[in-house]
Amino acid sequence: MHSPLRQTRTHLMALFEQQGLHPRHDLGQNFLIDLNLLESIVTEADLGPDDVVLEIGSGTGGLTTFLAAEAGSVVSVEFDPKMFRFAHEATSHLPDVTLLNCDALKNKNQLNPLVVEAITAQLSAAPDRRLKLVANLPYHVGTPILANLLASDFPLTRMVVTIQFELAQRLNAKPRTPEYSALSVYFQAQCQVTLVHKLGPNVFWPRPKVDSAIVRIEPNPDARARIHDRAAFQSFLRDIFTQRRKMLGGVLAQLYRKSMSKSEINELFEELNLPVDARAEALEVSQLVELSNRLHRAT
Repeated sequence: MHSPLRQTRTHLMALFEQQGLHPRHDLGQNFLIDLNLLESIVTEADLGPDDVVLEIGSGTGGLTTFLAAEAGSVVSVEFDPKMFRFAHEATSHLPDVTLLNCDALKNKNQLNPLVVEAITAQLSAAPDRRLKLVANLPYHVGTPILANLLASDFPLTRMVVTIQFELAQRLNAKPRTPEYSALSVYFQAQCQVTLVHKLGPNVFWPRPKVDSAIVRIEPNPDARARIHDRAAFQSFLRDIFTQRRKMLGGVLAQLYRKSMSKSEINELFEELNLPVDARAEALEVSQLVELSNRLHRAT
């Protein structure tokens, strides 16, 4: 088995200086330089030979080599051609690493078909393979990567990611807090979300201006099965949380005006023991799942 590449701050600075390059702030290029934290990420991922790992943001290939030492296969995606060269040099001797030089997203609601194709090929290479996302995610793609993967039909069993602390707060937010959002409900309705570590800027090079977090997200098949239509649920949450402070009965009467009357909405609220003045931002995750299911059945 190969040894992972130990990319310290000194190593990275020398690497960039040698090539006359600078990390790109616009692409969220902040490299995790604390080797204990890198090892912690891999430990949290609990990798084995049946795991296909998706990494978004290969960077210089440091984490990639850690992942390849444990997983059955790694699909690593790097947008920046210069970083891709570094990652390729770091991983070219590893037969189980597929490195892609492209945007991981086709648009904010879709993964790049090249990425989907590479994941599908690795999953089908052996029986019982499952997918895990393990990545130091560039801040600007954190939300769409997580949401699109959770919305997919891949056999996704775990996500261990470094993300902006603000996003970690949103994923974990409770009702009646400013951070509670459609994203909070969508994830908590389907997953166990655990904040593993809060990270200060000093564990990265260059240092970002905000705090970060390592988060472990574990999809729960039983919870996911309770949602009758996950795409409809996602759409429902987006619609009601854009008007989160308005009374939900009125919001739904407008959204479903072609298929349900206001009195039918009121009756539904009564059946589900929801207060007539309920607002989206105050309802529990389980209440929103049940409400979405009932509305989906009725329309």
